[in-house]
Amino acid sequence: MASKSSGGRVDLPGFFADLVRCETRLYNALNDRLRERHGIVTSQFEFLRFLRDHPGARVADLAVEFAIGIGATSKGIDRLEKQAWVIRRTNPSDRRSSLLDLTDDGRQLVEAAEVTFTEMLAELTAGTIGGPSGLAAVQILSELRSVLERDQIGLPTG
Repeated sequence: MASKSSGGRVDLPGFFADLVRCETRLYNALNDRLRERHGIVTSQFEFLRFLRDHPGARVADLAVEFAIGIGATSKGIDRLEKQAWVIRRTNPSDRRSSLLDLTDDGRQLVEAAEVTFTEMLAELTAGTIGGPSGLAAVQILSELRSVLERDQIGLPTG
């Protein structure tokens, strides 16, 4: 753990390293479990969950939510559409874009995968997130994300 404070000051490079390494390890572990049990990876699960919670979203909406490029987002949706988990329909207010919805199979998949995702995340974070310091960490990361999103920091340039 690199981000211990010294003299009341946070080691920001250490904090960044801890944050990124935690995210990578959690993401990879969730990826493995989702692939094993449902034949999808974490990014696909996140797209499906977003579309479940935001029916009729556009590719651009997913790109903003996940801070990734339109091209990468569109390719991800193409893969989900190829599996018949997502359908595109013409956007009546802008015929150049499509509105995205889950199919029944996509909805069933995301519901089943969400149980696996939540159970695995609980298992991976057991003993660290549940206490008062864990709740404070969750709040701090939520606030940091809100500021970054509000100020549109870290959006892809292409």
